[in-house]
Formats: sequence, structure tokens, C-alpha cells
Amino acid sequence: MNQSINPHDLGAHAVADDLFTPVDPAAFNAVSPPIFQTSLFTYDSYEAMEDVFAGRTRNYIYSRGDNPTVREFELLVARLEGAEDGRAFSSGTAAITSTILSLVEAGDRVVAVRHLYNDVYRLLVKLLARLGVAVDFVDPADHDEVRKALSGAKLLYLENPTSFVFELQDIAALSAMAKEAGVTTIIDNSWATPLFQKPIQHGVDIVIHAASKYLGGHSDTVAGVVVGSKEAIARINATSYPYVGAKLSPFEAWLLLRGMRTLRVRLKEHERSGLLLAGRLKEHSAIGRVRHPAFQEHPGRAMLTGYAGLFAFDLNPDIDVARFVNSLRDIRLGVSWGGPETLVVPAKVALQIPDRMTSFIRFGVSEQTVRFAVGLEEPELLWSDLQQALHAAKR
Repeated sequence: MNQSINPHDLGAHAVADDLFTPVDPAAFNAVSPPIFQTSLFTYDSYEAMEDVFAGRTRNYIYSRGDNPTVREFELLVARLEGAEDGRAFSSGTAAITSTILSLVEAGDRVVAVRHLYNDVYRLLVKLLARLGVAVDFVDPADHDEVRKALSGAKLLYLENPTSFVFELQDIAALSAMAKEAGVTTIIDNSWATPLFQKPIQHGVDIVIHAASKYLGGHSDTVAGVVVGSKEAIARINATSYPYVGAKLSPFEAWLLLRGMRTLRVRLKEHERSGLLLAGRLKEHSAIGRVRHPAFQEHPGRAMLTGYAGLFAFDLNPDIDVARFVNSLRDIRLGVSWGGPETLVVPAKVALQIPDRMTSFIRFGVSEQTVRFAVGLEEPELLWSDLQQALHAAKR
């Protein structure tokens, strides 16, 4: 018979912010958690199987639902965020979509911050609109506007900081407004990770991560995870997760567990190099503005206990964007972030999306803005590359 494990219990061994202690040490005595690369689990008797299906006991059934390796990852993220439970998905967008679908229905309205991740923007204005769900976008710094929009809404969607332009929000104040209005709050915490921001401590209900980024940390996994109260995760499990089919594989969960063992040291390097390069760019004559949370006087900065290596900068009008990018030698052109390699994405490219339904166009991102994901290379090498590319791109 399978070992009797309660996959939904954090257990007595749950130690806050400990990246190395397995959530269920009784099941995982190995130094590195094993991969349960199996699609299903069997039972020794009809009675044992009936007890599980009837909900009298808990055990693993099929890896599209629960799997021990995936469960270890889910509960590790929940523990780090100070949440009760979690659910992993095959991508960050799958986690976001399933969470939102578990909370809204036709006739509901969502309030979201401007400058949010482009695919979430399109999810809200395209897919949810077809399902009869309305959306209002707000400036998170305008609390009067937010409070007015929250009246009668079902959900408030946040990012701190926001995508590409890195606007900060006072998530404690916004969460308090939402609670007063009876509105559920969701935040994408991929940028800060649980080590640099703990939104649940500031009143947020549900936290989502694109685990492909800093949690995995090696650009070899696409995954997402959502954490919150047992009630919130149970709602996702009951209303969207089983039917969307966006499950996380055991092998990818193992890659994430492996990556998270170095999360603390990786983030320190991303932060150190990011602050160094952001500071130098801020003083460079070819740069109009550096969009880094460390340089913003804003209440939302107090929610952060550290700074990730992802930010943006605006090239002056006399700098040709395409020539700048093409002149880079060590810094690569590519989407995503959080891995060891340093990447840039120019907003000018994203502005070319054919259907033009992007947050870049809706909220006015400049084509001179370049997102900069600082990796783990030697920062002086990166600085030298930036300098020569900026010089080469001057019109």
C-alpha cells in the first residue's frame, strides 16, 4: 500500500523561510527530494481506494492532480510566503488564469493596476470579456480612483512593482481598501519572490509566481504557482484546476526545488549587480530615466526588503534602439528573466504586436524604454558592454 501521506498538511516541520528543510521529511529523507516520475498511484484493496475517492482518507491518485514532488514544491512556496496552501501549474499564466476563473463569473468586474503583464492584460480584455466579466484599470497611486473602482467589484489584481515600467504600489493600503469593499486581492510576486516581499503580511489574499523566473533561476523550466488560504486553494481545486489541465510535471517540480535551494544567494547577486548597473546608467548621458524601484520615493518601496535584478531604462531620443540592441556583445536579446544570463527586451518590439491589444499601447510605454534583466555574470563585463553599445547607437 502507498505510504499514507497527507499532501495538504504543512506539518510540524514547517520552518519559516527555510529553503533547505523538506516540508515532509518523513517522506523525503534524501538530501535532494526524489522525483516521483509516475502518472498514477495504485491501491491494495477496493476499500482503500474507496476511502480516498470518498474523501475519508487522503492519498495520491493521479499526477494530473497531486504528485509528491509537485506537492513538495507547492508547500515550500506556501511556507516561504506565509500561506496555508498552494497549487502549482505548467506556467505562470496558467496559475493566473485558473485563479481568476475560480473567483469570477459572468456579470462580475475586476479591478487591475495599469502596466500589468501583457498576457494578463489580454486575458482580462479578451477572454474574460467573452465570458461577461468587465475590467477597470486604475492608477494604483490614485487611492481615490482605486476606492471608487472597488465599489461593487469582485477582484483586485496587483503587481508590485508593475511589469516593464516598474511602478510601485502601497499594497498594504490597497489591500485594506479591498477588504473594506469585500474584494479579494491577488498579487503577482514574481519580481520580488517571497524573500524580498511577503504580500500576505500586508493583507493580500492570494499570491502568484511565474516560477519560471527567480524561483527556478536557471531558464530551464516554465511553471507557475499560487498560494493562499486553504479555502482559496480549495476553491481553485474545485472550480478550475481539474478542468484546465495545466498541471506541473514531477520533473519540472524537481528542477524548481533544485533551483530554490540557491534562491537566497542568487538574489543577493542579482540585487548587487542590478543596483550597481542601475546607478551607473542613471548617471550616463545617453539615459533619460532609470526605472528601478530603489530610485522611487514611494510607500510601496517599504514593502520590499530587497531589490531584484530586473528594471528598465529609457534611452535618450538620440539613441537608436535597434542599433543599441544589435551592438550588444555579451548581453542577449530575449524574453523572460530570472536566469543566470543577462537579457534585454526593447519596448519597441512589443509595440509591434499585430492586434495592438497590449498594455504597452493602452498605457503608453515609450518605444525608447528597454527592460534589463541583470543575470549572474561579472557586472564590470556587463557595464563595458552597455557603454560600447550606447556609444555605437548614438545617432
